[in-house]
Amino acid sequence: QVQLVESGGGLVQPGGSLRLSCAASDSSFSIYPVYWYRQAPGKQRELVAGITTVGSSNYADSVKGRFTISRANAKNTVYLIMNSLKPEDTAVYYCQLLRGLIEYWGQGTQVTVSS
Repeated sequence: QVQLVESGGGLVQPGGSLRLSCAASDSSFSIYPVYWYRQAPGKQRELVAGITTVGSSNYADSVKGRFTISRANAKNTVYLIMNSLKPEDTAVYYCQLLRGLIEYWGQGTQVTVSS
Protein backbone atom coordinates (compact mmCIF):
# COMPACT_ATOMS: atom_id res chain seq x y z
CA GLN A 1 0.00 0.00 0.00
CA VAL A 2 1.39 3.36 -1.06
CA GLN A 3 0.20 6.55 0.58
CA LEU A 4 0.45 9.81 -1.30
CA VAL A 5 0.19 13.23 0.31
CA GLU A 6 -0.19 16.39 -1.75
CA SER A 7 0.69 19.83 -0.46
CA GLY A 8 1.39 23.33 -1.70
CA GLY A 9 -2.04 24.43 -2.85
CA GLY A 10 -3.59 27.75 -1.94
CA LEU A 11 -5.01 31.01 -3.20
CA VAL A 12 -2.99 32.87 -5.82
CA GLN A 13 -3.66 35.80 -8.12
CA PRO A 14 -3.82 35.35 -11.89
CA GLY A 15 -0.31 35.28 -13.29
CA GLY A 16 1.09 33.91 -10.07
CA SER A 17 2.91 30.67 -9.32
CA LEU A 18 2.62 27.70 -7.02
CA ARG A 19 4.63 24.55 -6.42
CA LEU A 20 2.70 21.43 -5.55
CA SER A 21 4.37 18.44 -3.91
CA CYS A 22 3.33 14.81 -3.85
CA ALA A 23 5.14 12.78 -1.21
CA ALA A 24 4.98 9.00 -1.22
CA SER A 25 5.30 6.72 1.80
CA ASP A 26 6.95 3.91 -0.13
CA SER A 27 10.54 3.96 -1.35
CA SER A 28 9.50 1.91 -4.39
CA PHE A 29 7.95 5.15 -5.61
CA SER A 30 10.94 5.72 -7.87
CA ILE A 31 10.16 2.81 -10.16
CA TYR A 32 6.64 3.86 -11.13
CA PRO A 33 5.23 6.68 -13.25
CA VAL A 34 3.40 9.45 -11.43
CA TYR A 35 0.67 11.73 -12.71
CA TRP A 36 -1.01 14.95 -11.66
CA TYR A 37 -4.74 15.27 -12.27
CA ARG A 38 -7.14 18.05 -11.43
CA GLN A 39 -10.87 18.34 -10.95
CA ALA A 40 -12.78 21.59 -11.11
CA PRO A 41 -16.29 21.91 -9.66
CA GLY A 42 -18.84 20.29 -11.93
CA LYS A 43 -16.18 18.89 -14.26
CA GLN A 44 -14.55 15.54 -14.79
CA ARG A 45 -11.11 14.84 -13.45
CA GLU A 46 -8.51 15.55 -16.13
CA LEU A 47 -4.89 14.60 -16.60
CA VAL A 48 -2.55 17.54 -16.22
CA ALA A 49 0.94 16.04 -16.43
CA GLY A 50 2.85 12.81 -16.06
CA ILE A 51 6.41 11.75 -15.49
CA THR A 52 8.11 8.43 -16.11
CA THR A 53 10.68 6.72 -13.93
CA VAL A 54 13.50 8.21 -16.02
CA GLY A 55 12.07 11.71 -16.02
CA SER A 56 10.29 11.92 -19.35
CA SER A 57 7.24 14.13 -19.04
CA ASN A 58 4.05 14.94 -20.87
CA TYR A 59 1.45 17.66 -20.40
CA ALA A 60 -2.10 18.54 -21.25
CA ASP A 61 -2.27 21.14 -24.00
CA SER A 62 -3.91 23.58 -21.61
CA VAL A 63 -0.84 23.72 -19.35
CA LYS A 64 2.06 23.26 -21.79
CA GLY A 65 4.65 25.94 -21.39
CA ARG A 66 3.28 26.97 -17.98
CA PHE A 67 3.54 23.85 -15.81
CA THR A 68 6.59 21.68 -15.15
CA ILE A 69 6.55 18.25 -13.55
CA SER A 70 9.66 16.84 -11.93
CA ARG A 71 10.60 14.13 -9.48
CA ALA A 72 13.12 13.75 -6.69
CA ASN A 73 13.34 10.01 -6.21
CA ALA A 74 15.65 10.29 -3.21
CA LYS A 75 12.87 12.21 -1.48
CA ASN A 76 10.03 10.05 -2.82
CA THR A 77 8.48 13.26 -4.11
CA VAL A 78 7.04 14.56 -7.36
CA TYR A 79 6.55 18.27 -7.93
CA LEU A 80 4.29 20.30 -10.15
CA ILE A 81 5.53 23.84 -10.70
CA MET A 82 2.73 26.01 -11.99
CA ASN A 83 3.48 29.40 -13.52
CA SER A 84 1.30 32.01 -15.21
CA LEU A 85 -1.73 30.65 -13.42
CA LYS A 86 -5.16 31.41 -14.81
CA PRO A 87 -8.59 31.34 -13.16
CA GLU A 88 -9.40 28.25 -15.21
CA ASP A 89 -6.59 26.41 -13.39
CA THR A 90 -8.72 26.51 -10.25
CA ALA A 91 -9.32 22.93 -9.15
CA VAL A 92 -8.42 20.26 -6.65
CA TYR A 93 -5.12 18.76 -7.75
CA TYR A 94 -4.42 15.09 -7.16
CA CYS A 95 -1.36 12.95 -7.70
CA GLN A 96 -1.62 9.38 -8.84
CA LEU A 97 0.93 6.58 -8.78
CA LEU A 98 0.37 3.75 -11.21
CA ARG A 99 1.70 0.39 -10.05
CA GLY A 100 0.75 -1.91 -12.90
CA LEU A 101 -3.05 -1.82 -12.97
CA ILE A 102 -3.31 -0.53 -9.42
CA GLU A 103 -3.88 3.17 -8.91
CA TYR A 104 -2.93 5.05 -5.76
CA TRP A 105 -4.32 8.52 -5.16
CA GLY A 106 -3.65 11.28 -2.70
CA GLN A 107 -6.32 13.30 -0.96
CA GLY A 108 -5.86 16.33 -3.17
CA THR A 109 -4.85 19.93 -2.63
CA GLN A 110 -6.99 22.93 -3.54
CA VAL A 111 -5.64 25.51 -5.97
CA THR A 112 -7.66 28.69 -6.37
CA VAL A 113 -6.65 31.35 -8.87
CA SER A 114 -8.53 34.56 -8.26
CA SER A 115 -8.01 38.27 -7.86
